[in-house]
Amino acid sequence: MVTADDVRRLLAAGADAVLVLVEGRVDVVAPAQLDTEPYRGALQIITRDELVRGAGGEQLSEREIKEQAAELDSAVSELGG
Repeated sequence: MVTADDVRRLLAAGADAVLVLVEGRVDVVAPAQLDTEPYRGALQIITRDELVRGAGGEQLSEREIKEQAAELDSAVSELGG
């Protein structure tokens, strides 16, 4: 469900961006969008800041991006997403 492309989109987004799962799809949104109808009830997977801190920086190799995607996908699966 969470792919390397999702991680790339999050890294390319604004500093306060959030990766969310809503209605079976993964999206990158600004925090203000979480209160709008299309994203109400969305599962917040990780913020851009959390991803950067956890990965040790913004410049990730392709391998690191894939690893982050796999970890996030696993976490979402464990939550039943």
